[in-house]
Amino acid sequence: MFAKPQSEHHWLDQLVGNWSLQHECKMPDGNTSTTQGKIQCRSLGGMWLIAESSGESDDEDAWSSIMTLGFDIAQQRYVGTFVGSMMSNIWYYQGIRDADGNRLPLDTEGPKFDGSGTCPYRDTIEIVDADCWLMTSEMQMDDGTWVAFMHGKHQRR
Repeated sequence: MFAKPQSEHHWLDQLVGNWSLQHECKMPDGNTSTTQGKIQCRSLGGMWLIAESSGESDDEDAWSSIMTLGFDIAQQRYVGTFVGSMMSNIWYYQGIRDADGNRLPLDTEGPKFDGSGTCPYRDTIEIVDADCWLMTSEMQMDDGTWVAFMHGKHQRR
């Protein structure tokens, strides 16, 4: 019952390597921050991408996170998780690459910033070239609009 990597799994191989990151956040309340760090992405048997990140915020608060991404052959979609040292919840991802094949929107649900419940979120990975990829994080507001609150750039080291 050993699954074999498909073309969708190979797409994730573009992210394997060591990266420098810079993220800029603008929260819905207007607060802004930047963070810098590093991310190490490795393949788990060609089936899963394991991305381990660490860095410091503007306030010199250290953080670390782990993201997993794979392609579920039965569901025909990308699936994964995200956990971070700065939060107590786990994020469950699912998504399908867009038509041009360079962007992977990952849908999830998590706590609203104001603590009043949960809302949909979307983290989108966009491949720029072999040495650069972007991530944008968005949340859906109560009126249905999507608001981007984080833009991240990753450069191969």
